[in-house]
Amino acid sequence: MLTKKQIRYCLDTFEEMFPEAECELTHDNPFELLIAVVLSAQATDALVNKVTPGLFEKYKNPEDFLSVQLEELEQDIKSIGLYRSKAKNIQKLCRTLLDKFDGEVPPTQNELESLAGVGRKTANVVASVAFNEPAIAVDTHVERVSKRLGFCRYKDSVLEVEKTLMKKVPREEWSDTHHRMIFFGRYHCKAKRPNCHECPLLFLCREGQKRKRKEEK
Repeated sequence: MLTKKQIRYCLDTFEEMFPEAECELTHDNPFELLIAVVLSAQATDALVNKVTPGLFEKYKNPEDFLSVQLEELEQDIKSIGLYRSKAKNIQKLCRTLLDKFDGEVPPTQNELESLAGVGRKTANVVASVAFNEPAIAVDTHVERVSKRLGFCRYKDSVLEVEKTLMKKVPREEWSDTHHRMIFFGRYHCKAKRPNCHECPLLFLCREGQKRKRKEEK
């Protein structure tokens, strides 16, 4: 596990590498962000961004999503994985937004998690990006980077990773760190072909050290 000094070094390195890291899902308001994040489950941001411009031109609010048959919405998002369940959840969450929140996206994590298709990660993203609430959303990139570098243990669950990061990263840096770790994992410390040879954190990385020793044999 990393020391406080090593964690600070990692956080500073993330900032140096990706100072402008931010949510890459295209959106203009909290509602569009919510829909985009729901669509992004087990799908890439790039794929979602290909679909949402046309989708948000057709559906501008919860009422619009509820004005069509489920089958029509399914066809509109068919190129995205799990489109049937996502279409169903989108209509359900739109109904809840109208019935319980006057058609507005709620700002708190608990309220967001009451919406269909919205888990802890999605709620954290929306709370952080749309409402500037400090949060760390643990996606596959954040989890991978956290475990490879030694922020947490390999066996830790996603929730345990989140809680560990919340303890070890200053609260005022949660949201920025979340985005920087995503960029670090997405563009540098990739799942299959991490850029270990040029990594400024290689000397701290458990996974990178293993790869290095294996290549030297």
